[in-house]
Amino acid sequence: MKVRASITALGGYVPPDILSNKDFENMVDTTDEWIKSRTGIETRHILKGAGLGTSDMAVEAVKQLCAKRGISPLEIDLLICATVTPDHQFPATENIITDKLGAKKAWGFDVGAACSGFIYALTVGAQFIETGKHKKVVVVGADKMSSIMDYTDRTTCILFGDGAGAVLLEPTEEAQGLMDSILKSDGHGRHYLHQKAGGSVKPASAETVAQREHFVFQDGQPVFKAAVVGMAEVSAEIMEKNRLTSEDIAWLVPHQANLRIIDATARRMGIGNEKVMVNIQKYGNTTAGTIPLCLSDWETRLKKGDNIILAAFGGGFTWGAVYLRWAYTA
Repeated sequence: MKVRASITALGGYVPPDILSNKDFENMVDTTDEWIKSRTGIETRHILKGAGLGTSDMAVEAVKQLCAKRGISPLEIDLLICATVTPDHQFPATENIITDKLGAKKAWGFDVGAACSGFIYALTVGAQFIETGKHKKVVVVGADKMSSIMDYTDRTTCILFGDGAGAVLLEPTEEAQGLMDSILKSDGHGRHYLHQKAGGSVKPASAETVAQREHFVFQDGQPVFKAAVVGMAEVSAEIMEKNRLTSEDIAWLVPHQANLRIIDATARRMGIGNEKVMVNIQKYGNTTAGTIPLCLSDWETRLKKGDNIILAAFGGGFTWGAVYLRWAYTA
């Protein structure tokens, strides 16, 4: 029998502090109405407090997952963290998460694929289950986007929030779990969405800080156009490849970047809004956190056997889709 990787538990965490559209009206030249009509976002959660980073949110999500599944962190074999806001340049944020959890038997690494990070990491993590190498793999998507946000850049700062989500993968011989994935990238897209300084090409200096080059830079129009096409087409492609009709799909779980991109993807798949998970209004774009946070929010509505499509598009450019058959009814 073919061994597949099933999601058997979920966890999600957003910090308590909220930044609303009204707050932004006092910070930059924008309005609540403009933000809502362009993006669908109303609030986003921000991690505040000295010494707190991406790992702290991830730890909360994984603790929740362990409690739901009734397992100890010591049972985790591998932990993969998808993030573009690591606690430090090195060590990997995964090292810090496993240490704070007490997951002493786990090894792992970080995956940096921006907003596609979670589906990249999920696909990689599933392969350790499918090969029989590991029995319990945790995949985390977490980002503290507020740490790389220029709160004077009115077109970009309104989009992002902080948060983390996590899933537990375990082996199954049933026809469920991660059924298929299609992942893509195009490095030419790096010109339109990146962080200018802080890497080996342009190390931090007094000048790079003064020039505000340690924040997200986004050229909105080319990113938006590429995201609309990329996310919609790859979602349709994975449906066609697996002979799935719109009626077969229980849920689309899209990356929460912009309501218009989400709508375009749903239309291309031929599914109505009632089958689309949307929480962008509450959290904004949490980068690698969006998809697992959606799954966590909707957990009680998911049923064993549900056909679910995960779809994302992010910096790189990176994009892709995952076909899941849900493994349990909560």
